Amino acid sequence: MATVDVIIPVYNEEHVLAQSVATLRHFLSEGFHHQWRILIADNASTDDTLAVAQELAEKHSDVASLHIPEKGRGRALKASWLGSAADIVSYMDVDLSTELEAFPLLIEAIASEGYHVATGSRLSPDSETTRSLKRAVISRGYNLMIKALFFTRFCDAQCGFKALSRQGVRELVPLIENNEWFFDTELLILAEKAGYPVKEVPVRWLEDPDTRVNIGKTVWEDIRGLARLRLRRPWRAVNPSP
Repeated sequence: MATVDVIIPVYNEEHVLAQSVATLRHFLSEGFHHQWRILIADNASTDDTLAVAQELAEKHSDVASLHIPEKGRGRALKASWLGSAADIVSYMDVDLSTELEAFPLLIEAIASEGYHVATGSRLSPDSETTRSLKRAVISRGYNLMIKALFFTRFCDAQCGFKALSRQGVRELVPLIENNEWFFDTELLILAEKAGYPVKEVPVRWLEDPDTRVNIGKTVWEDIRGLARLRLRRPWRAVNPSP
């Protein structure tokens, strides 16, 4: 049995946090076969998100909270993952857009199948997604750009549903420069270039109309990040264990 930390990075999510944690706790309590903890990683919220997170941590022994004083999902994940002592670390978006039924498959890829990196995929032939045409076109175009530039095998870089082994965290996370939304893409590109196969798990995914993502700003950040990786190529082989 592995120990698993489930990170929920949050920014101004006081209105949905308690319900999402309740839903996740119920799911994990109903037959998830590993020892688990939920860690709410608040990164510089300006509403009462941190207070809600701390209240949940006081109420439930399987919930903890962490405050990161600067914004950035990547920054929150770095702090949470590098500070974790769990065998497997993971994260999911607070809106639970990705159905939780895929979560055990994500974890078993690490715990039982020998992978060090696993990610949900909304673009797999077996996935089911509900999203606007605009976001679907942008997502597919972006992932095609990644394949063209880096010859990667994974199909969906940006799904907010990922897991890493302790070794994967130790070897890969310190190499990631981005602290915001490009963090996910950089992680997967560096993983493949370092010799870690990426396990993709098909998911059911429903777009959240209340998303905090600024699409224009995120697209520009992604393009700059891809250019940086393409020009600098900072990866190195780490010879992952079988």
